Amino acid sequence: MPKFAANLTMLFTEVPFLDRFERAAQAGFKAVEFLFPYAYAAEEIRQRLDANDLTLVLHNLPAGDWDAGERGIACHPDRVDEFREGVGRAIAYAQALGVGQLNCLAGKASAGVSEDVLRQTFVNNLRFAAAELKTAGLRLLIEPINTFDIPGFYLSRTVQAVAILDEVGADNAFVQYDIYHAQRMEGELAATMQKYLPRIGHVQLADNPGRNEPGTGEINYPFLFAHLDHIGYDGWIGCEYKPATITEAGLGWREKLAR
Repeated sequence: MPKFAANLTMLFTEVPFLDRFERAAQAGFKAVEFLFPYAYAAEEIRQRLDANDLTLVLHNLPAGDWDAGERGIACHPDRVDEFREGVGRAIAYAQALGVGQLNCLAGKASAGVSEDVLRQTFVNNLRFAAAELKTAGLRLLIEPINTFDIPGFYLSRTVQAVAILDEVGADNAFVQYDIYHAQRMEGELAATMQKYLPRIGHVQLADNPGRNEPGTGEINYPFLFAHLDHIGYDGWIGCEYKPATITEAGLGWREKLAR
């Protein structure tokens, strides 16, 4: 049976962020994830986790100016110092919040920068991050994201992510496999997850089109949930979708599709 974590960046958005923890617990979630904790004191977030008996399974490294449209800086050769400072900040939050893995967003390819420079910058930054996280007992994730939603995003396919991780050569670095992004870029969901299962550290979901809850689009989630059980995936599945209405109204998919 899959284990689902509520993505608090996407779910329960009709209430302030810190109030979403209670809503997630009331809706039956035992774990949560979100993009970034950095706008809040770690103590505030930890109190909400503890008060609602929730496990935090994931948050991201700092990713530049999100409100201005940046979606990561790890491939940007002119932002290396900023990236490295962000790694230390993320580790401090992770240790305070009890999370065991952090996701690194590659970012959009900078205009005028060659593919070789982008890739080498990304690889070098990942080597640094993986080493720092390993010292702290943490795993590092990288996430392919579709270029329809985020044009120019540097890391967009599973095979690309695995090749980069091979070059990084860190045993605590894995792929964050987002079913929605993978469906848009490459399809072959079941075969890809089975082939790369040892390289996948975390899974996220949304349906397509629309990025709404499972059961609203073309993805056969009953099959995929059974497939993940069959191939031995035992991690959390992050619910990173946009509710078609309010979150609670669409949560019936968990019982209907994940039997």
